[in-house]
Amino acid sequence: MSADGRGSGDRPALSRCIAVDADRFAAEFWGARPVLSPAAELGEDFADLFSADAVDELISGRGLRTPFIRMANEGTVLAPARFTASGGFGAEIGDQVSSDKVLQEFADGSTIVLQGLHRTWGPIADFTRQLVADLGRPCQVNAYITPASSRGFDPHYDVHDVFVIQIAGEKHWTIHDPVHPDPLRDQPWTDHRDAVAARAAEPPAIDATFRPGDVLYLPRGWIHSATALGGVSVHLTIGVAAYTRADVVQRVIARAADNAALRASLPLGVDFDDPAQLAPLVEQTVDALVAELREAAADARTTADVARTLATRLRDDTRPEPIRPLATMSALALLDGDTIVQLRRGLRARSSVDGERVCIRLAGKTVTLPASARAAVDALLAGARLRVADLPDLDRESAVVVARRLIREGVLAVR
Repeated sequence: MSADGRGSGDRPALSRCIAVDADRFAAEFWGARPVLSPAAELGEDFADLFSADAVDELISGRGLRTPFIRMANEGTVLAPARFTASGGFGAEIGDQVSSDKVLQEFADGSTIVLQGLHRTWGPIADFTRQLVADLGRPCQVNAYITPASSRGFDPHYDVHDVFVIQIAGEKHWTIHDPVHPDPLRDQPWTDHRDAVAARAAEPPAIDATFRPGDVLYLPRGWIHSATALGGVSVHLTIGVAAYTRADVVQRVIARAADNAALRASLPLGVDFDDPAQLAPLVEQTVDALVAELREAAADARTTADVARTLATRLRDDTRPEPIRPLATMSALALLDGDTIVQLRRGLRARSSVDGERVCIRLAGKTVTLPASARAAVDALLAGARLRVADLPDLDRESAVVVARRLIREGVLAVR
C-alpha cells in the first residue's frame, strides 16, 4: 500500500491511474464497471509521459509512417494520402506523415491519432512496461489529439479494457452501459451498430468533462464518445488486452480430439436440413462433450496446458525493455566482477534443469548453461539487481562468463 492508501506500492503504474486501492479496484471494478479518478485525487498531471510538444515532435521530426498515425473527422477515417507524403530525396517512402497536410486537416476539424506510442515514445514505453507488470496483461497506447469542438469518432465500444488519461485541454465524455457485455476480439461494435446508436441516445452512465490529469478506467463493451471543448484536447488511451474464460474454454475443448465418441462420423442418411433429425445427435454430442470437459477439469495436465498456453500468449504479446546494441557491446568490453546486471525489464523467462544443463526459455529460443549456474539463474530471473561477482554459487571468473553470455543472449541488461 502506498503512503496515501491509493494503491499497492508494488504496482506503481496502476496506482497512478486509479484513485482507489488497487485491491479494491481488482475486486470491484476490473472488467465490471468504470471508475473515474479526478486529477485532484490522483495528484498527477502525467507531464512526464506526454504533452502537446511531444505531439508536435512526433509529427514534425520523427518521420512516422502509417499505421503509427491516422486521422478521422466526425467518425470517418481519412484516407492516408490526405495526411502522408514522400519524405523527399533519400526518404522517398510515400506513407510518411506530412506535417503540412496534417496541419490542414487538423485545422479543418480532423482528429490526429498517434498509434503505438508504447513503441515510439520512450516515457510511454517505460510506463507501459510497468503497467504490463502491474496488470499481467499486454497493453498498447494511442494518443488522440482533437481540435476545439470536434468529435473524432462516433459512439462505439472497444473489445479491450482502456485507461483514458487526459493530457491537455478539456474533453466532454459520455459513457453508456454495454449493449453487448464483454465482447471478444471478433465481436466489434459494428456488429451491433443500431443497438449502440440507440443506447447512445439514452441518458448516460457517466457525463463528465475531463481535465488534465483525470483518468477513466473503462471495461470493454462500454459505449463511449468524446468531444473537445474550447481548445485542443490531447488524451492517451491505454488499451489492455482481454484474456477471457472463452480462451480457457477453447484450450480445454481442444482435448475433444482425444475423445473417440466426439471423433466419430455422423451417420449416413441424416437430412441436415431437418432439425428434428439432428436433435438427438446434438444431444449425444453435448453429453459426450460435457463428460470430456468434466474429466479434463479434474486432470492436472489440463490446467498445466492452459497455464502454458496463456503464459506463451502473454510472452508473445508483450515486448521487454529494448536493447541498445552499441551500448551493450561497449559494456561487454568492460564487463568485470563489479558490473551491475539485472533481468531486462518486462522479459518473461522460465528456467528448468535438464540433466547437466539449466535451460532459460524465452519467446522464440532457449538459452542453456551448465547446471552449476542454476542458483545464479534463479536469482537473476527473480529480478535481483546484482554485481556479477555476487552471482550465487559461482566463482568470479565463472560469474563473468555467465553474465557475458546472458547479456549477449538478451536476457540481462547492464545497470
